[in-house]
Amino acid sequence: MQQGLGFRSLATGAFLALAITGCGGGGGGGGSPATPSGAAGATGASAPASTAEPASAASDTPAATPKLAAATPVIDGTTLGDANWPSGSTTSGGTGQAIGGLSCAVRGNTYTYTHLSIYQDGRLLALPADIGTVEPTMAAQTGCAYPLHTVDSSGKIRMDATTGTSYTLGQFFAIWGETLGATSVAGISGSPVTIEVNDGGTLTTYTGDPASLVLPVHGEVTIEIGTQLTQIPTYTWTDPPPFDPSPITLVYGGVVGNAFWPSGNTSTGGTGANVDGLICAANMSELYHVHAHIAIVKDGQTLALPANVGILAQCNYEMHTHDSTGIVHIETPTLKNFTLGQFFDIWGEPLTSTNIAGVTGTVVAYINDNGDSRRYMGELRDIELISHRDITLQIGTPVSTLATYSWYEPQ
Repeated sequence: MQQGLGFRSLATGAFLALAITGCGGGGGGGGSPATPSGAAGATGASAPASTAEPASAASDTPAATPKLAAATPVIDGTTLGDANWPSGSTTSGGTGQAIGGLSCAVRGNTYTYTHLSIYQDGRLLALPADIGTVEPTMAAQTGCAYPLHTVDSSGKIRMDATTGTSYTLGQFFAIWGETLGATSVAGISGSPVTIEVNDGGTLTTYTGDPASLVLPVHGEVTIEIGTQLTQIPTYTWTDPPPFDPSPITLVYGGVVGNAFWPSGNTSTGGTGANVDGLICAANMSELYHVHAHIAIVKDGQTLALPANVGILAQCNYEMHTHDSTGIVHIETPTLKNFTLGQFFDIWGEPLTSTNIAGVTGTVVAYINDNGDSRRYMGELRDIELISHRDITLQIGTPVSTLATYSWYEPQ
């Protein structure tokens, strides 16, 4: 039974993505070398509350012409700012329908980004994750994403670059379902609302209709509600590695990587009873049938995910492997969230930031959704397994490229 995106190759998208996503996010301009507000250091931890010095309040003397602060290095996926809004689009935003002239569809295979910061009286507010992404349903098992969307709270807005289309700030706010005007931004009222645009190291104050602002590729848009900043933060990003231009062809029954673990569950894994709410059944109805991929890489060497994880003599779990290609099959009669933590619990192996199935070291996770790649900074167990998602778990030596795959027909 075939569901999801079907057989695909990312070779073309990989070459384009390598060219487009290899740059940092904006450049440093003039101004003091003091650390910009709301920025995180190279550790990638969540950013502290803003410490930027605001200019005088709007009711007092006018603010001085702002300058760009020295660029702060930030790891892709780092949360910047204080939580303020819930994740995802609002009910009046993009929930699957066409909006702002943009459709929600399977993700394109080439992405770039712009960066958005929203300040309220000098305090940086974190842009929510998952704006413009729609979860799978039984009818649409791949889910969908708008050409403009967020995947974390870094402030990065992912922009589909497949067609070279330009996008506006108004389109993003329409997808988010939040207000964007001269006195109200995302439900926060204040005056004045000032917009600064850093495009390639040149800072300008935007005075037109906010909805018409064209989002600069690898640039930075800063919205200030109320008190204005004297220095506008700017960032240089440690982005994910580029894609390997040669996709790996996955063959049913094949092997990707070097054998390391024995096949099947361990003694502490699933033995037939429910595991984390997932059942084991002899004849599983496949009303929902998708596939994800897991690659475990230790010091540059790919370790083959074992076959028959989740497959027992008497039953199969809703998540399981048939071979050592790294493909995880999700076959179930009921739609629910399937996570990496559930898979490792069925397998009976540890999954932490320093231990992947008994292989120890510092773990870095990357997620690739059909060319929309990013570093994942959250709890590893919470990574969702959705249709044709590639998850790379790097242990030890950093990988130089992210592998891409040509998928076999689902079984």
